[in-house]
Amino acid sequence: MAARKTNRFPVVRRSRAMWTSRRVWLPRLVFWVGAICIGVISVVFAQLADLAQHLFHSATGAGGWRAALPLAITPAGFMLCAWMAYAWFPGTQGSGIPQAIAARYLRDDEDRRQILSLRHVAGKILLTVMGLLSGASIGREGPTIQVGASLMLQAARWGGMAQARGLILAGSAAGIAAAFNTPLAGIVFAIEEMGRSYQARTNGLVLSAVILAGLASIALVGNYSYFGVTDARMSSHADWAMVAACGVAGGMLGSGFSWSALRAMRRIRRWVQPDPLRRTIALAGACGLGVALIGLASGGQTFGTGYEQARSAIEGNALPAFFFVEKLAAGLLSMISGIPGGIFAPSLSVGAGVGSTIGLLLGTDIALAALLGMAGYFAGVVQAPMTAFVIILEMTGNHDNVIPLMASAMLGYGTSRMISREPLYHAMSRLIIADALRRKRSRSPEGDAQETG
Repeated sequence: MAARKTNRFPVVRRSRAMWTSRRVWLPRLVFWVGAICIGVISVVFAQLADLAQHLFHSATGAGGWRAALPLAITPAGFMLCAWMAYAWFPGTQGSGIPQAIAARYLRDDEDRRQILSLRHVAGKILLTVMGLLSGASIGREGPTIQVGASLMLQAARWGGMAQARGLILAGSAAGIAAAFNTPLAGIVFAIEEMGRSYQARTNGLVLSAVILAGLASIALVGNYSYFGVTDARMSSHADWAMVAACGVAGGMLGSGFSWSALRAMRRIRRWVQPDPLRRTIALAGACGLGVALIGLASGGQTFGTGYEQARSAIEGNALPAFFFVEKLAAGLLSMISGIPGGIFAPSLSVGAGVGSTIGLLLGTDIALAALLGMAGYFAGVVQAPMTAFVIILEMTGNHDNVIPLMASAMLGYGTSRMISREPLYHAMSRLIIADALRRKRSRSPEGDAQETG
């Protein structure tokens, strides 16, 4: 008996030493602080983005000669953002989600620093806000994911943590959760879109990061539904025709957007090679002019994220019949321009427009049609159906239409896969990985020898 008790003491001492060890607690403390910072910065980012949109609409929405200001402000803003992204903040261009996905596949920390760092945090926030101040049809949600992944990866460097891939995933999930106040969607997004090779051992990291970032966000702005709360629900069997129409139409349009964006961006990459800076700025200016013209034609409806239009449709107010076409075109031009900015919020706005138009044609509930259109179109764009319906459920507080939203998202996903089998974000991430490998070859002695030869 005495021998057994004596044998237990070393185990207890080792356990106490482990739990009081700086080597054990420092990484955890840095991780917790990093997750909280993601929540705080996401809130600040959201407020800056809303302020930028308000200033743009205040400056250009008063009628008279001021209504034509976007013809000057928008192209100039696009060109300035493109120049700053190229010269000062390379790696911040576009959504930010492809960068986070690519970083999980890159093994060299130096390659990851080219797309995820504190410099990218500052640049992504600054240039996305500048884009919204110029009237670009972009969102802050994708950029928040790159910000979250960058902050968490930096925390890993400071804390000496080795799980870089898991921490990038956790930071991305925390970013989407804090951006929309949708913790479940953050987790689902991490599993479905960010981590196609999701590993069970990252569960704790993802959940902890989402909880801490969410708590920080709620502490600052309270618990809220992104689009408010709607009580729209299926009322008859005839509404199932609307589910099918929104899913199929949304999937077709979403895949068309993705296919067009990928095709255009690949051609642009080749076109800018002879003179990258000058041609990048010229392209941004041309895209900015196109966005301005579309905005003027739509009466200013397509400028910005499209949040107000989507919320109006969810509240039961019909959008103009061709709003979704105009918003889709403005979002496509903003995306291929190369300026930093996401497609989440603009895609939800386009989807609400698709649903609103279908609801008008079928004579059904506009609010319900908008929800279904959002699910179908968003699933068609990103080809992530679980994320689509979960994020819409959480953003609208509507749990009466779980099955219809699932059905619309799956129809959108299936239709999109039939037209374009290449998921948008993953296709874009492969381009980033290819650039990283090209840079590595140019840095290697073999690459130097080939260039010398």
